[in-house]
Parts: sequence; structure tokens; C-alpha cells
Amino acid sequence: MSEGRTAPLIAAKQVVPPVRPGAVRRARLHAPLLANAWSRLSVVVAPAGWGKTTLLSQWAHDPAETRCVVWVSLDEADDDPVRFWTYVLSALQRDVAGLGPAALRALSTPGLEPVDLALPTLLNELATVDGAYVLVLDDYHLVGSAAVHEGVEFLLSYLPPALRVVIAGRSDPPLPLARLRARGELTELRAAELGFRVDEAAALLTAVGETPVEPSAATVLTERTEGWAAGLQLAALTIRHAERPAEAAARLDGGDRHILDYLSLEVVDRLAPDHRDLLVRASVLERLSGPLCDAALDRTGSAAALESLDRADLFVTALDPRREWYRCHRLFRDVLLRRLAADPDARTRVLARAADWFLERGYVAEAVAHRIAAGDEGGAADLLRSQVPAFLERGELAVHLQLGRRLPAATVLRDPRLCVSLAWAAGLSGRFAWMGPWLDAAEKTIDDDSPTPEGWHTLRGAVATLRGVEYSIARADMEAALAAASEGCRLECDPAVAGYVMARTVLGAVLGLYGRPDEAVRVLDGVWNTARAIGLPPLLGLQAASIQAMVLGETGRTDQLRRLLAEVGPVVRAAQDRWGSATSPGIARLRTVEGELAHRDGDLAAAATLLRRAADLARTFGEPVAHVTALTALAQVELDGHDRAAARAVLAEARDVVDNEPVAPLTVRRLEAVEHRAGRTAVRDARRAGALVEELTDREQAILRALGGDATQREIGAALHLSINTVKGYTKILYRKLGVGSREDAVREGRALGLI
Repeated sequence: MSEGRTAPLIAAKQVVPPVRPGAVRRARLHAPLLANAWSRLSVVVAPAGWGKTTLLSQWAHDPAETRCVVWVSLDEADDDPVRFWTYVLSALQRDVAGLGPAALRALSTPGLEPVDLALPTLLNELATVDGAYVLVLDDYHLVGSAAVHEGVEFLLSYLPPALRVVIAGRSDPPLPLARLRARGELTELRAAELGFRVDEAAALLTAVGETPVEPSAATVLTERTEGWAAGLQLAALTIRHAERPAEAAARLDGGDRHILDYLSLEVVDRLAPDHRDLLVRASVLERLSGPLCDAALDRTGSAAALESLDRADLFVTALDPRREWYRCHRLFRDVLLRRLAADPDARTRVLARAADWFLERGYVAEAVAHRIAAGDEGGAADLLRSQVPAFLERGELAVHLQLGRRLPAATVLRDPRLCVSLAWAAGLSGRFAWMGPWLDAAEKTIDDDSPTPEGWHTLRGAVATLRGVEYSIARADMEAALAAASEGCRLECDPAVAGYVMARTVLGAVLGLYGRPDEAVRVLDGVWNTARAIGLPPLLGLQAASIQAMVLGETGRTDQLRRLLAEVGPVVRAAQDRWGSATSPGIARLRTVEGELAHRDGDLAAAATLLRRAADLARTFGEPVAHVTALTALAQVELDGHDRAAARAVLAEARDVVDNEPVAPLTVRRLEAVEHRAGRTAVRDARRAGALVEELTDREQAILRALGGDATQREIGAALHLSINTVKGYTKILYRKLGVGSREDAVREGRALGLI
């Protein structure tokens, strides 16, 4: 991710909002937040206008709060796991002393879900840091992604003492609140607590209305608004501007419809024309800045206008101390949007110009989202189709896919290039099961006049190549994969484009898995050099090099293999510098080949180290063939080192993968051959300690019970309403706690301990 391109928006969303001048400090509400050291989670839940953000901002600035408060303001665009955790992890990395960049780098690694590596890495690092921290997630109700909620639940399940979490929103977050409440690990502030009391209301009315308020008037207004902060602020504005303040305030009855009507008639109409024009037309934008508003509204002076509105307490709030970014209170924005609804063309123009402003600054995802909001599905599709390299370079393929899913189905399905683009992004990000439907749609609309997608020589060649990936990995149908990959290689004949390298990489991989490595060597000859010559991104180049290395090793071409490994070494190191230990699936294969080469050279210790690393990488990426291949090679090393128990443990893990994922038949046969050599008739005996060292969480217990049945991990996830990656994340920790390496071991140990 290019830090220079994303810093302004990240900074605005990751700063504790400044306390508004004259804001009423409510110590009674600070107290439960200050005392939440034992609460894993605090929730501040109430409808719009109850002062949630204001309260949390004041508490965060309270000198009595000695912990460091890490703040993330959320919006609708954060409804994507990678984007959401990018903001959270970058904020934590900046503010938490001793926290390194490893988690954030893992998050940007193509092909990984946050629960695969980024969140476990974060938790491990948090367990070692000194100090105390609080993470605030404001406006959490705007996030609807089940994957995001699963990740937050995962974080809360293993939260170390150094960190506590506060979530603010209009509704309860879909998290295990009842479980946390029963354990005394939940603090709750709701509308009943947030409502202003009479003394607090009097202070607010006096501060905003700029004139003292009689206690009786404060009592009446508090009763009429039921302590609703937004209603009281309206009453204060009434007092400020009305000729007869008491009479004007008396008209306020607290009803939502009346409040909105009042905002429209009294507040908006009283604005200076320049300010009213800015706010009404900019209401379609989630966040506002001077340069953005100038560009989107085709005007000047927006920065000064926003600063003036903020100073006047007119429902515009600064998001950062430098007052570069602002947002409207959501109730106020609703009124403004109702005004703008009368001029839909103006709305479209603003969004279109905003999209251009974001694109000029390299914010491709924001540009696509604004074009979708503007109704420019064609323009959004063009950007998505042409910007796969940009998303790939930033590790934002998941964002690319999410934006594609936001487009109307008709727009996607009638554009075969966009279908190919989305299928390609799905394959590169490890979502192989998503590839099939988009490739099906592309095949239905391809004709001889179909334009060529970016990075490919022909549209049909792209589809055939990607089919080879889908058939081999998502379905383990090697015959169909071979036919598709061969056709892709025939059609992708231009060595100046990425498709040439992709097609030969896929065909070489399929031939290798089909048991024809000599043919694979011929297909892959020169592909790595071509990838370097045309400047392919490291992810694609390493894929090509790793497949070539594997087939060279299988055919005994060790001299060529050593030369290739020497050439690819600098690229591997550069990838590790960028992505940390996660790197890419290609490096898992390269480490496997290096381990097998060390084994062949007789260095069992080096071979075991390399192959364990390869297995770790493959395990992280969830690539079953690479995972099983690394484990099978490691078992061979353990057997040659006369550690039969270690070999059986490794083979048990490999068998677990084969039983739960589609794996090429040749890979399975190789595993069976090593199992036979090990004399494996059952997995190793489960470790019996009589008790667990660490207690299982509720999720781990549910998964352990499910493992005792016949359901696959994917089916277990569906039954528990969890993604397959989240199930795998919990399962890894479950295995560690039980001291086992496979499903069968886990079930046996669980039964021995009376857990199932």
C-alpha cells in the first residue's frame, strides 16, 4: 500500500476528534469508561444524535484516562475486511509502543484473510508490549460485513491485557455480548445513560445558545427532548437566533419528524447562502475537506467555509486537530440530502467530480465507489477492469472484489472483460471458488469482436488460463485443467504481456500435478526470465519461478535448479522486506524445493528447517497442494532422521488437509506412499495431560464438538455462520491448546478430557 497515497484519509479517520469548545463535560459517563480495565469490550449504543462520539472524544481527552486511546472512525466504505483492518492496524502500529509493522504487512499480502495471519500476528505482538491501550471503533453500525465481525470477535476472544476495545454505534454490534456480559467482561452505555440530565442540559443550552437559561426552562426542554443531545442543541440554536427564545424553544417537542422539519426550516434556511450551497451539494460525500469540496462542487473557499461552520456549532465537526477533514452530523446530513434529492443531476455531478479528484490522487477504490454512487456503473467497471495491477500492487485485491460485487449484476455479466478481471483478482487473492461463476458469465458473452482485457493477448486465452487455475485448485479436476491450460497457452502467444507468463505458469503447474514434469520443464523454459523482462509484479513472477523450480527438482535438473534459486533470491528477499514473513504462495513452494534440495544433499537439519518454514507459509495461505507437498517432504526428512513419531505427526496434519480440501490425485498418492513407509495405521497417540493448560473459548468448544462429526471445515463454518478462514483460525489455536496436529488427534484428545 502506498503510504503517500493513503496517509491523508487514514490520518483523518485515525485521530481522536477534538473536543468542541463549550462542550459539557459529563463526569458520570466518563467513570464507567475509565473503570473498564476488566472489560474486554465497552459498547456505547444509542440512536443518532445522542452524543456518542462527543462523549468518547471528551473521555479520550480526559486527563484521568491514563491509557493511550487509539481511534478509528468508520464509514460505509470500510465494509471490507482488508480496508477495515488496514485502518485499525495502522492506527495501532502508530500509537502502540513496541508494536511492529508485521501485522500490517501481513494484511497487505495478496491471498490472505486477516484471520489467517494479520490478527494472530497482532495478538502475539500485543501480548509482549508494555503499557495499556484502548481501541475505539466509532460508527461501527456502518459495517455490515460478516467477515469484519468475525475478525473483531476473534480479536476479542484472545485479547491480551494490554488492549481493551470500545465500540460505538446506533445498534448492538453482532458480537457475543451475552457471553461477555455473563462473564463480567462487558461495559454498556445506552440511550438511558446518555440522556442529558437537567443540570447538564442547562449547561449545554447556555454554552451553545450563548445566553443563560432559567432552571425551569432547562427542565421543560429536557423533558420535551427526553435528554436527546441533538434536540437540546437545536433548542440552543433556537435561543441563539430567535427574537423570543422561550416561545421558539417551546415549539420543540422532541419528535423526529418535527426535529427534521425544524432543521430544514430554521437551521438550513438561516445559513449564509454560500454555506448552505456547500453543505447541501456536499451532503452526498461521507467526509469533507476544502480541496475535495472545491473540486467536487466546482467552487473555491470551501476550507474557510467548513472552518466557519465548525466554529458556529452548526452540526459540522472537525475530524482532526489540523481541521483538514470534517463531517456533518448524520441527522443534519439527512436533511441536506432531502434538499438535494430535488436535483438528482447535481448529486450525480458532485459524485462524478469527487471520483475524479480521488482518482487523480491515486485513491482508486474511493474513485470506483464514488462512480458507483453516481450511477456511473460503466465508468466504475472501466476502472475496476483496468486497475487490477494497482489493486495488486497495494495488496487490495479483496477491495477490488468487494467493489465488483457492489456493481449491478447486469453491468458485470454483460462485460466479459470485467468478469475476467474479477476472476483473475479472485484467483490471485486465493478465492478460487469465486472464479467459476465469473468465468461462466464471460464465456456466455465472448465473441470475435470482444476487446482484449488489460494484461492479456486475447480474451479467450485469459478465460482458458483462469479456467486451468479454477479446475486444478477449486475442483481438483486435472483432466479439465490440462485441457483449459493448454488452450490458454496456445492463445496467449505474446511474450510482452502478463498473460503469456500466466498461461505457461498455469500449464506447467498442471502438467507437474498430472505427473508429466518433463513436459512442464519445456513449457516453463524461459518464463521466469520473461516475467523479469516485462516487469511483472513480484507476486506473479514468484509464482512462475516457484512452479519452474518444483518441476526442475522433480526431473533431477539440480544445476538448473540451483541457478534459478540464486536468481530468484533477491526477489524473495525484496518480497519479505515488503510483506514480512507472509510473502506469497510462491515462496512456500520455493522453500519446499530448497528443503528437498538440502535433503538430497544430505543436510537433514537444514532440510527440516526449510520444510517447516514452507509448511508454515502454505498453512497460512491455505493452499492445499503446497501444504501437503511441504508436509510430505518434511515427513520424509523426519523418517530419514529416524524420528518416526515426528513423521507421523506431520503426516497426520497432511491427511487432515486432504480430508478437508480438494487436492490433486498425484499429491494424494505421494502422501499415501510416505504414509505407507511410516507404517501409519493411525495418528499418533494424543497427548494426555489430564487437563488443559489453557481453557477453550466457546467458539473453540463449538468447533471441537463439530470436528467429532463428518462435516468438512467448510460445512462446519456454514453451520456456525463463520467463514472457512475464520474456522481455520480458531482450529489452529484449538490444536495448539490440545497439543495435537490433526482433526483426529483433536477429537481423541477432546474425548479423553471430557470436552466432547
